[in-house]
Amino acid sequence: MQAAAGRARRLLASPAASGIPGILSGPIPGRASCAEGLLLHRLDGAPASPSSPHHARGFSSSCFASRPPCNLLSPTIASQWLSEKSVHYHMTTAHFSTEASDMDHPTEAIEEMYQKMLKSVEAKTMPPNAWLWSMIDSCSNKEDIKLLFQILQKLRVFRLSNLRISANFNENLCRKVTEACARVGAIDYGLKALWKHNVYGITPTIGSTHYLLQHAKEQNDTKLMENVIHVLLRNSLPLQPGTADIVFSICYNADRWDLLSKYAERFVKAGVKLHRAAFDIWMDFAAKVGDSQSIWNINSLRGRSVKHYTLASGFACAKGSLLDRKPENAAAMIKLLYKHLPDQKKPFVKDELEKLIAEWPTEVVKRQKKDNRKALEEALIKDIPTMVDCLTKSGLDIPVDLDKLATPQLQVA
Repeated sequence: MQAAAGRARRLLASPAASGIPGILSGPIPGRASCAEGLLLHRLDGAPASPSSPHHARGFSSSCFASRPPCNLLSPTIASQWLSEKSVHYHMTTAHFSTEASDMDHPTEAIEEMYQKMLKSVEAKTMPPNAWLWSMIDSCSNKEDIKLLFQILQKLRVFRLSNLRISANFNENLCRKVTEACARVGAIDYGLKALWKHNVYGITPTIGSTHYLLQHAKEQNDTKLMENVIHVLLRNSLPLQPGTADIVFSICYNADRWDLLSKYAERFVKAGVKLHRAAFDIWMDFAAKVGDSQSIWNINSLRGRSVKHYTLASGFACAKGSLLDRKPENAAAMIKLLYKHLPDQKKPFVKDELEKLIAEWPTEVVKRQKKDNRKALEEALIKDIPTMVDCLTKSGLDIPVDLDKLATPQLQVA
């Protein structure tokens, strides 16, 4: 503050100030002190030199203004002060906004490709296909994808108006576009590519849908899965067995039996021939939640298209028999499974049997209503040893530790 006062006094003593008649040295008391106080206030925020020509011009121009004495110095100095403050503000804002928005801009390579193709279109020349393919492969963020869709739209208009080509781009390119959207997480653009009527010349395919569903699986995102299926059905894309494999996996990993049941019904009604893997997931989930009726219904459907049991489907049936209080049937199922399994898979029967004893009872009991848990717990503690005994008597002697059955964990559940 003292330094600012010193600068003010030197400015008042300067030739620019001394030539002002009747303002700083007039007969009205307090006028000079008023001007000095105002100048001190303004200079406190103004880094410019007090003896600069800018200030001299400010004094000479303001001396003829018919304003009260205390405001005579304010317009020019205030303007400079506000101007410099504004510059500092915008520089600071630009610094932070640049740091915060580095990912909000397309990469340099994509920007160059976009401009190159745009110039070609403006010159009434169709750019080479290799440029577009390279751009698709090089996309690494959402802004890249935004530019990609912009050039796709321009190329579609150019093909239609200049080349009289009304057909969309080929399906391989369309799948690559959707793959790029999933790769960088630009799901909103990926969903646009699934609509039949779009302005980008993209032909939606079930293969494109699978890229987005696979992304939903990796993110364990059931909401995205539902959105993709919704768009798929709205645009009459055919459900495929591979679609069911991904959807069932997402529902299983997210522990959403309700969603799996909902979409499984849609696939069945659409006449989709489910893969063995889809039946395995479906039946295993039904056994996990303790729904024996669903196990038998799914197994009946499975038998129409799949001949042999897998470890998952066979043990799901065994668990269904235990849920129905039929341990002998459960033992017979495991023996039949063991008989028809390839030799390299037979050792895994013991692993699955140990899981059935040590892990499944706890899982299935805790999923039941509280009023039914105790009864099911007691039934499994009784029926599982009976099943193992039946296996031994039938000639399939698989050593297992039944002590793991009646654990405190199961009793608490």
